[in-house]
Amino acid sequence: MTSTAQAAGRSPVRRLAGTLHRRPRLRLSLLLTAPLLWLAVLYLGSLAVLFVSAFWTTNSFTSEVVKVWSTDNFHALFTTPVFRQVILRSIGVALAVTALSAVIAFPVAFYTARVAKPKWRPLLVVAILTPLWASYLVKVYAWRLILSQGGFADWTLKPFGLSGPGFGLFAAVIALTYLWLPYMILPIHTALEQLPANLLDASADLGARAGRTFRSVVVPMVLPSVAAGSVFTFSLSLGDYITVQIVGGKTQLIGNLVYSNIELNLPMAAALGTVPVVVIVLYLLAMRRTGALSSL
Repeated sequence: MTSTAQAAGRSPVRRLAGTLHRRPRLRLSLLLTAPLLWLAVLYLGSLAVLFVSAFWTTNSFTSEVVKVWSTDNFHALFTTPVFRQVILRSIGVALAVTALSAVIAFPVAFYTARVAKPKWRPLLVVAILTPLWASYLVKVYAWRLILSQGGFADWTLKPFGLSGPGFGLFAAVIALTYLWLPYMILPIHTALEQLPANLLDASADLGARAGRTFRSVVVPMVLPSVAAGSVFTFSLSLGDYITVQIVGGKTQLIGNLVYSNIELNLPMAAALGTVPVVVIVLYLLAMRRTGALSSL
């Protein structure tokens, strides 16, 4: 019996387990190898292919990709008025969705974190997350029905002599705000929930009114979380094209141009695809200075 136990103790599996137990760095490296390899090969590799193909050209007669290095695609991006307008419009929509999400999310998060009874707070958080469980297309088509002629928006505003916004840029901003709003509410809710109550009490004891307490105490503490939520709302809105296709009417954003050029001019589609990547990287660098990335 003893010899059997000793043989088992000297088995390769037991020796490997002992080695990993004694060397935590080796254990961590082995655990991270698979996800890092997946990230490097599929994500970073696909981005590298995207950047490289953006410098290729297309045969004007056959529409086939010609692997000849050229900067014509990027030159066209910044010199063609249509491309410039679409890029600026896409960034503007992403900023509008982010700002609108922050305005809506703050009072909702304040109620769920500071006003509601503690026993109801988990249920409210679940209610906020519930829309994320529904299908993306179902939610967008629901907004198409709401905003369509004779839809719920028209029915609600008709007694006031008004009509719904219909399909267009405003409808796209509203739908995108609804889609990504939970990503803004949750970080703000967490920050407000962790806000020490004694800071608010101390501000009141020092004679500060509610507005001054909000500006001097609450906003500085919550601002990194707002910036963290904006990373999601901005990046998701900037790259979206399905919502604009369904409720945006004739509005074109950069995602729609990428989609429409994939079959006709793949290098131009790749060049267009680099724009949101660069914009998002610059946005992340800007948000990093606010401490937003540590709040994710």
